[in-house]
Amino acid sequence: MGKQADYPTLVEIFTRFRRQNAEPKGELEHTNAYTLLVAVVLSAQSTDVGVNKATRNLFPVVDTPEKMVKLGEDNLISYIKTIGLYKNKAKNVIKLSALLLEKFDGEVPSSREALESLPGVGRKTANVVLNMWFRHPAQAVDTHIFRVGNRTGIALGKDVFEVERAIEDRIPVEFQQHAHHWLILHGRYVCKARKPNCKDCIINDLCALNGVK
Repeated sequence: MGKQADYPTLVEIFTRFRRQNAEPKGELEHTNAYTLLVAVVLSAQSTDVGVNKATRNLFPVVDTPEKMVKLGEDNLISYIKTIGLYKNKAKNVIKLSALLLEKFDGEVPSSREALESLPGVGRKTANVVLNMWFRHPAQAVDTHIFRVGNRTGIALGKDVFEVERAIEDRIPVEFQQHAHHWLILHGRYVCKARKPNCKDCIINDLCALNGVK
């Protein structure tokens, strides 16, 4: 765990992230709030690349809860069987689709509590949907963000909840909307777990560990 970055350092770090990529986007392909929700549920313990390969065939056919319930669990499995934990995920997607029809008029709800009431939807999934679709500055902390936050000193925490709180409490409001995307992309492509690419890191001089990981 690195040393906690101070406010001026955080401002400079996120100013650089914004200068490099002003409008970072999530890498899960989707066409509406519902397909985003399904994609995020499918992405648990799976890569975005793997999910996208499966949903490129699924979403042109099924893009609403009604169509998903009609498709059924067995047919859904035929689309997503290349994704890890596909059987359990198929059950959850069918159940959450039925629940959306039953309790939310077929619409994806825009509150964390309502989203977390759906099968297969935890806090991280809810935060991704809130951030990407509803433009709420929610912070979906995954393994990349947890690692980058602690390694660099941007957001320290012993678990994902502490890191989420640190991002919300410490990072200036003007950067909150895109903070988790910047951190995910930085962790995925630069500040990697086993071999961080420090020489190409745009915040290397500001890192809490001074470039020695």
